[in-house]
Amino acid sequence: MTESLYAPPIPSATAAAASVSQPDADGLVRTAAALRPLMREKQTEHEALGGYGREVHEAFLEAGFYRILQPRRFGGLELGLDAFMRVGIEISRGDPGVGWAFILGAGHAFHVGSFYSEEGQAELFGGGDFIAPSRTVPSGRGEKVDGGYRLSGTWDYCSGSMWSTHALVVAPTFDGERMIGMRMYAIPRSDYEILDDWGGDTTIGMQASSSNSIRVAGAFVPEHLSIVYEFREHELGESGTVGFGLHGAAEYVGRTMTFFNAELIATQIGAAWAALDEFEELMTSKKASFPPRGPRLDTPEYHRWFGKVLALTDAAEALLLAGTRQYIALAQRWIDTREEFTPEQDARLRAVLQQAARLADQAVDLAFTTAGTTSAKKGSRLQKYFRDVSMYRTHIAAQWDVTYSSESRFHFGQPLTF
Repeated sequence: MTESLYAPPIPSATAAAASVSQPDADGLVRTAAALRPLMREKQTEHEALGGYGREVHEAFLEAGFYRILQPRRFGGLELGLDAFMRVGIEISRGDPGVGWAFILGAGHAFHVGSFYSEEGQAELFGGGDFIAPSRTVPSGRGEKVDGGYRLSGTWDYCSGSMWSTHALVVAPTFDGERMIGMRMYAIPRSDYEILDDWGGDTTIGMQASSSNSIRVAGAFVPEHLSIVYEFREHELGESGTVGFGLHGAAEYVGRTMTFFNAELIATQIGAAWAALDEFEELMTSKKASFPPRGPRLDTPEYHRWFGKVLALTDAAEALLLAGTRQYIALAQRWIDTREEFTPEQDARLRAVLQQAARLADQAVDLAFTTAGTTSAKKGSRLQKYFRDVSMYRTHIAAQWDVTYSSESRFHFGQPLTF
């Protein structure tokens, strides 16, 4: 099986023993790779379930995956975006739907760590592992009351909800009849209902992503668990975000456009690796689909296709990791010099990462369409990966032209529309 160019080295016995007590990025990636057979074995079960089962969840808990982005001050590993994306890619290689659920559940520790107050973070991270789907498309209604807000509404596509400890949702908020703006609310699991509207044949793909709707009925949200929702275009200035003031790390400078897209794109790169794995197995086990129908390993066309799938996948991963690392470099430059990490730079990096998604999706397309008709049958893993990628393409973040035009308008001084 072909491994990523970014696969971690095999550690020495001393390093392996040390990583047991304090996991590092390479160790976590190796752990995720070791779970690949289990996730593939359970793909059909997880699609029917609508999310991943307890065995996989407990393995993630034990490995510390949910704490990768959680600040060290509040019990997390604080290993940063690079480690999180690498682990997300590897989990998605086992099952892109599970990867989507994991990334969109664990990833929002980034938002809490960047924007919530010390009191809010202490409460949200105080229970240990923090898993929270987020829905920033406004819905429902918040009402100002003594000490906080009263929240009601239903939010769809709350990916990662199955094992969630909390949810982050955005709602228009009112003081009496006067609207006072959009706010993000952090609510504990006891205050929302997960609706049974995901999994099985509900969607064409990403059936294991636990993208259920959640419903809140008059929950009280204290002031310290609600913040003004204005993440995309804030000025860092001299002091930066609340989270940077608490943690002093580049990860909590809080630019959000690159991060949000990177989360989704990691699943597509994992899907491309998974498709390559299937294509590679067929190279050694199946004959060519056209005369003289000899072994695929003896057929030039299959080598050309395999090589292109591999090149596209390698390029996609390299681009995602380079973009993520440049994001951190810009944040670190602001820390060192106070030279602004601008919303336009964030938007440009978002567009760069979207090219990684396009390459990964091309890889899956090519593997699926050249593997043979058997791979299109129900139960085929390649068919599943093709379906998962097709589902991603319906996401607003995969509509490349929308991003391009928004970025151009923003560059010429017009409002950022997306």
